Amino acid sequence: MGLAVSFSTIGELFNNLTQKFADSPKPIFKVKRDGAFQDISYRDFRDQYLNFMHGLVQLGIKQGDRIAILSENRPEWAVTDVAIQSIGAIDVPMYTTLTSKQIGFIVKNSGSIAIVVSNKFQLTKVLKVRNELKNLKHIIVMNQLDEETAPDVYQFAAIEQQGRDHRSLNPDYYKSSLRSIQPEDLCTLIYTSGTTGEPKGGMLSHHNFVSNITDSAKVIPIDENDTMLSYLPLSHVFERMAGYYTALACGATMAFAESIDKLASNMLEVKPTIITTVPRLFERIYNRLARKIEQDPPSKKKIFYWAIDVGRTYAVARKRGNVGVGLAVKHRLAEKLVFSKIKERTGGRIRYFVSGGAPLPRELGEFFEAVGIIILEGYGLTESSPVITCNRLDDYKFGTVGKPLPSVEVKIAEDGEILARGPNIMMGYFNNPKATEEALDKDGWLHTGDIGTFDGAGFLVITDRKKHLFVSSGGKNIAPQIIENLFSQSQYIDQFVLFGDRREFLSALIVPDFDAVREYADRSGIPYKKVEDLVKTEEIHKLIEEDIQKLQRDLASYERVRRFVLLDKPLSIEDGEITPTLKVRRKIVEERYGNLIETMYKDVR
Repeated sequence: MGLAVSFSTIGELFNNLTQKFADSPKPIFKVKRDGAFQDISYRDFRDQYLNFMHGLVQLGIKQGDRIAILSENRPEWAVTDVAIQSIGAIDVPMYTTLTSKQIGFIVKNSGSIAIVVSNKFQLTKVLKVRNELKNLKHIIVMNQLDEETAPDVYQFAAIEQQGRDHRSLNPDYYKSSLRSIQPEDLCTLIYTSGTTGEPKGGMLSHHNFVSNITDSAKVIPIDENDTMLSYLPLSHVFERMAGYYTALACGATMAFAESIDKLASNMLEVKPTIITTVPRLFERIYNRLARKIEQDPPSKKKIFYWAIDVGRTYAVARKRGNVGVGLAVKHRLAEKLVFSKIKERTGGRIRYFVSGGAPLPRELGEFFEAVGIIILEGYGLTESSPVITCNRLDDYKFGTVGKPLPSVEVKIAEDGEILARGPNIMMGYFNNPKATEEALDKDGWLHTGDIGTFDGAGFLVITDRKKHLFVSSGGKNIAPQIIENLFSQSQYIDQFVLFGDRREFLSALIVPDFDAVREYADRSGIPYKKVEDLVKTEEIHKLIEEDIQKLQRDLASYERVRRFVLLDKPLSIEDGEITPTLKVRRKIVEERYGNLIETMYKDVR
C-alpha cells in the first residue's frame, strides 16, 4: 500500500518505476493483441519510451515545447506521454471524438509544434486543417501507413528507430534531461470540453500531479498485486491521474480495455481488482440486472430480493461492528446464491470501483454495497489535477463525494459555491489571464462553479453546478442533476435531460433504454418494425410515465416532471451532445432540440 517509488516529476516517476521493477515478472501493462491479453514488461516499456524520447529529440523537440496527443487508450499513448515528460516538453492530450475544427483550435491555441495521432482517420482530421497550423512542424502516426501521405508525416516506428541510434550515441542525455526538469515546471495542458465558449487550456505542473498522486495513494489502497482495467480516455485528467499515474506509482499493473463496448468481456478476461469509472457504468449494469430479474420465475425473484435485503442489513451491521452469527450465516448463503454470480461478471476479483466525473446516485451505491461491491466516489475538476475529495474504504457515505484529500483545503462560499486550495490547483489557463482571474482568486482559492455543503460528519455533498441551477417562474431554486439522477433508476430510461429554467414547470427529454422497451413490447404484444418506432407508441409513453410518477412521489410539486418527449436515438459524443465522460452538454441539447422542448410548454394553463 502506498507509493512504490519516490519522485518529484512525472519523468522521474517512470524512471524510478522501470528501474525498480526492471527484472520483475509482473507486467506494467496488458494489451489485447491477436485475440488475447499480452504482457508488456517494465524493461520493454522503458526501452520503448527512451527510444521514442530520443527520436523526438532528433526531430528538434526540446524542453518547454508543446506536443499534442490524439489517440485512443493504448500503450503508445503512455510511451508518447512519458517520452514527452522525460524531455521536459509539455503534452496536450485531445479526445479522439473531436472534429478537425476543434483539433485545429487546440493545436493552434497551445502552440503545439508536433502532434502524435493514432491512425489514418485521426491523421485525416489533422491534415484538413494543416494549412492553418503555422507552428505545427511534425505529425507522427502510431499505426503503420500503407502509402505516403504528406510532408512532415512520420511513422511512430521510424521515430523509435532514429531514437535508438541517437540514444546509443548520447547515453547520458536522458539523465541530464531528467535533472533539468523542476517540479514547478509545466507538465501538461488539458483543455476543458468547451460547453460554454471556447475550450480553455488548464496548466498543470509536475508538482500539481505529484501532490494529487501522493494524496490519492494515501487514501485509496493500491499495491503491487492490483490490476487496473482502463477504459476511460487518458485524455481526461481523472483517468490519467487515477487509473494511470497513481495506479502505476503504487506498483499496480494497468490493462487497456479494447473499448467501452468490450468492457464487459474484457473484465472477464483481465479479472481486474480496481476500475476507475463513471456512474453510467453502474446504471447500465443495474438496469440489465433488473431486466433479467423481472423475467425470472417468482422463486428466483424471491431469492434475489431476499439476498439484497440481507446484503443491506449486513452492510449496516458491518459498519457498526455488530454482525451477529445469524446474520453472518444468512450473508454467506446470499453470497453463494446471488452475490458471487454478480461479482463473476466483473471478473470475480474486484476490490472496489473508483467513480468520478459525474454524481453517483445514492441508491446505486447502496445496491452495489449490498452485493458486496464497494464504489468509492470522488470529486474534482481538470483545474485541480483533478481530485479534491474522495470517499475511503473505511470511511464512505453514499450521496456524498467524501472528505478532502490530506493536502487540499475546501470551504463553502457565502453563495454556496465550493472553493478549493492546495498544491494540486492549476497554474492557470494558458494564455488566458482573464479566465484565470475568474477561476483563481488572489488568495489561491479555485472557484469550482459547483454548489455544495458539508454534512455533520465532514462529508462534502454536491448540490449542482452553479450555472445549471434552475429558477422556476415561481421563484423556486431547482437542482436538475439530483432529479436527473433519480430517474436514472428506471430500467426503461437510458438518458434523461431536465428543463425548466424560468418556466412554470419541469419537462424532460428522455432516451429510453431500447433493449428494455423492446423486451417489454415483445412480452406485451406491441407491434413495431424498428425498435426506434416504439417511442411513438402510446403504450411505451404510458410505461415510462408510470415509472416517472413512482420515482418522483417524494419530490416537491415544483420539482416534478409534468411533460416529457421520448427521443428515438441516444445523445452521443460524436454529435457533441455528451462529453467523453458521458456528461450531458445541456446547452447544446437545449439548442438542438429547442422546438421539441417548446412543444411541451404550449397550451400551458
